[in-house]
Amino acid sequence: MNATQTNFTEAQTSRFLEVQEAGQTLKIHYNDCDPVLGGETVVMLHGSGPGASGWANFNRNIQPFTDSGYRVILLDCPGWGKSDSIVCSGSRSDLNARILKATLDTLQIGKVHIVGNSMGGHSAVAFALAHPEHVSKLILMGGGTGGASTFAPAPTEGIKLLQHVYREPTIDNLRRMMDIFVFDPTQLSDELFNSRLENILARKDHLENFLKSSAANLRQFPDVGHRLPELKAPTLILWGRNDRFVPLDTGLRLLAGIAGSELHVFNNCGHWVQWEHAGRFNKLTLDFL
Repeated sequence: MNATQTNFTEAQTSRFLEVQEAGQTLKIHYNDCDPVLGGETVVMLHGSGPGASGWANFNRNIQPFTDSGYRVILLDCPGWGKSDSIVCSGSRSDLNARILKATLDTLQIGKVHIVGNSMGGHSAVAFALAHPEHVSKLILMGGGTGGASTFAPAPTEGIKLLQHVYREPTIDNLRRMMDIFVFDPTQLSDELFNSRLENILARKDHLENFLKSSAANLRQFPDVGHRLPELKAPTLILWGRNDRFVPLDTGLRLLAGIAGSELHVFNNCGHWVQWEHAGRFNKLTLDFL
């Protein structure tokens, strides 16, 4: 693909659309970074951390993809970023998959590659199971709903700290969570912490509805390990060996369940492969695509 190199900004690419979900009209936010008309589309799906958004999760990855000619869609799932909030009493993975399908239908996009981090990995798998004809390739990092870890207790220490931030969103609680979110917390700047906390406090409805959703259904991301053999799209699985949110052996279950998949493990890496090892992540994923 041929593309003109463009430095996309969040404000420049910010878009909204409306979708119908469970009798509600939801305003969904996404960023559309399109360097060349007619190029292949990569959808990037973020994780469930408080203050997360498509742009916040993948800002170190957008440029290499668009420079390679890919149209990059960063979707804010309902309850995160600038999208409307919702109480989810069923499967959050399936909900996000339905929102993604409605988004692609509205934008008249057929087949896509999907990059999913944590919750985004769960949602990518749910979408691929429901709409295999719309998926070219899958890239899963730290998620995919292959079941619980054999060795780590559930919830893991990282998930416990994440839930604590939702209940008590303070800078100290955020720092405690982020200190084990990545392998080397010295990479985290005060600017990142302050920006993340600002995002969290700007949408208290997201915090409240996350807690209401957890109370309504503790299993927001059901185990679909028994359905993994149904996935036919070529799949690249990326994991941090030091992930304290979703342990590495969960990635091994994905590898065993998805025929033809491949796994790359990053040493000295936590739950945020695409951020902690952005250069290697970008090269690996672009080579895979």
